[in-house]
Amino acid sequence: MSQAEEPERLRRAQSGREVTVEDVRRLMGASTPHFALQLRNRIANLIAGLPAEHPARIEGEREIDRLERLGFSGETRGEPGEGEEPPLPSLELGSR
Repeated sequence: MSQAEEPERLRRAQSGREVTVEDVRRLMGASTPHFALQLRNRIANLIAGLPAEHPARIEGEREIDRLERLGFSGETRGEPGEGEEPPLPSLELGSR
């Protein structure tokens, strides 16, 4: 994944057509820690020109917050080992 945007969504946003909550949700998709910060940037670019009360901006800001937590904290893992096997270490990096 890169910072590249879907061309049609980018054209709509640049042409002044209304950005929708659905546009934000399509970017959210199945976000993972690996791509969280790239998705955060794409959503931020998409909602940049929207007024504070716009539904897509509200949804986008909420998702940006979630993606930042996901990107910096990652996922946690570490299930008990079987028998004498030690548990897997957590991948959580802690808070920013």
